[in-house]
Order: sequence, then C-alpha cells, then structure tokens
Amino acid sequence: MNTETPAERVARAHASISERAGAPCEIALVLGSGLGQLADAVSDATVIPYGDIEGFPVSTAPGHKGQLVIGTLYGRRTVIMQGRLHLYEGWHPRDIALAVYLLKALGAGTFVVTNAAGGLNADFDAGDVMLIEDHLNLTGTSPLIGHNDESIGLRFPDQSRLYDPALRVVAQEAAAATGTDIRKGIYCGLNGPELETSAERRFYRSIGCDAVGMSTVMEVIAANHAGMKVLGLSAITNAATGGEDQEPDTIEAVVAMAAVCGVKIETILRHAFPTLPKA
Repeated sequence: MNTETPAERVARAHASISERAGAPCEIALVLGSGLGQLADAVSDATVIPYGDIEGFPVSTAPGHKGQLVIGTLYGRRTVIMQGRLHLYEGWHPRDIALAVYLLKALGAGTFVVTNAAGGLNADFDAGDVMLIEDHLNLTGTSPLIGHNDESIGLRFPDQSRLYDPALRVVAQEAAAATGTDIRKGIYCGLNGPELETSAERRFYRSIGCDAVGMSTVMEVIAANHAGMKVLGLSAITNAATGGEDQEPDTIEAVVAMAAVCGVKIETILRHAFPTLPKA
C-alpha cells in the first residue's frame, strides 16, 4: 500500500522528468478517446512515456498512447496528456488526480479537457462538439477522499463555477469566428466500462444531462482543487437517447467518430489558445 501523501507523489513524479520537461508550461490539454491526433500539431515536442514517470500509472485504454507531449501548441507552451487514465481500468481516483497535479507542477494554470461522449440530448447528432457547462459526477467517488494536502488545495473546494465561465466565452467566440457549430450542455460522468442501458440513458437525460462518458469528472475535480481554470469539450460520438430506435454501439465506431469531431475541436482550440489566460 502506498503511504505517500498526494504532494509527495507529485514531487517524486515531477523530479523524475523535470530536466526533460524543460521550461514551465502555460496550458495543460487532456486528449480523450479518438482525439490523440491533436498532439501532432505540437512543435519542438518532447515525448515522455508514462512508464518513464516515477510512480505514474500507465494508460491501458484503446487508442490512448499513454505519454506526455510537451512543446508549443498554437503559440503556447503546452503539456498534453496523449492518453488518459480511467476508473474502469482499475486506477484509484487518486491515481487520476496525480496526473492532473503533475500537469500543475509543470506550470500549467489552464486545464483543457476533451472527451468522447454519447449524446443523451435528442437534439445532438454524432459529430457534434459540446462545450461542457457543468457536470454530474455519478461515479460514486472523488479523488479528494482521504488525506488533504493544503499545499495542493483546500479541503472543501468550491465547485459552483467548475468550468470557468470566461473560458467558455473564449471557446464560444472561437467557434463563432471559425464557423464551427458548438453545442452546450451538462456532462454525466460514469465509471464504465460497460455502455449504459437504454433505461439508464433515459434517466440521465431526465435529471438534466446532455452527454455521458467514462472520464473527465475525476480530472476536473482535481484540477479545480489545484486552482486551475478548466475548459471542457466533448466529442459527441453516438446517439445515446435510450429510445426505441436506439442502435447498438461499438468502441470502434465511437473512436472513429471522435476523430471526426477532433477536426472541429482542433479548429476551436487553434483559434482559442492565443487568448487563454496564463498561470
């Protein structure tokens, strides 16, 4: 059993890569399923496999390379998680939080998170991009359970503006300026890995959710805890309304549609990055 505090784990992970990481980063970007190609736009990239980071979990999800990519993205010094960690892989919420705290230790003050999600809202189509306005954490857990390191954040962090309103405006303006359609809505975070039943999908929609996925909420809670400003974008990969005409889903189709959405997300981020705040 690991008896290290979160701050000690972060310090050990950071020390193991600090020389390779180079100058401090301004922005952290997490790439979801099917969105890994966004890392290809990084110039002067330094690639650090998760296995090279002391005490760091290794991503096992399909399509997740499991590496940090550090360099210049759209004119900003950026650290990218090309592949994330999920509860369904068996990782503890604190393992997922460690990744976020490491991004903060590398200097990032703005946290941009992307994911692949099913569209609960019947007005959404596969291929849409949704700006996350808020989320419902239905995983039944939190990365903040247990010992709190005051050096990282408060014991009881406020989450009333979890997804930064100013950053949401920046994303909407970027979408408008580039002619990219963007939806807005509430993200529902689950454990997975099984996809939702039709009854579950109808229930999640009835309580106000617009999209559903198996990531993001642990990361965003940790980012908020660490004082980072958060922007979230979902790639709507499939209709998940739970209606009588609900089609069966496959992870292969989800990943393929996420790549289509990735082109739109890249367009939005390319325009938004220059105006994102520094740490």
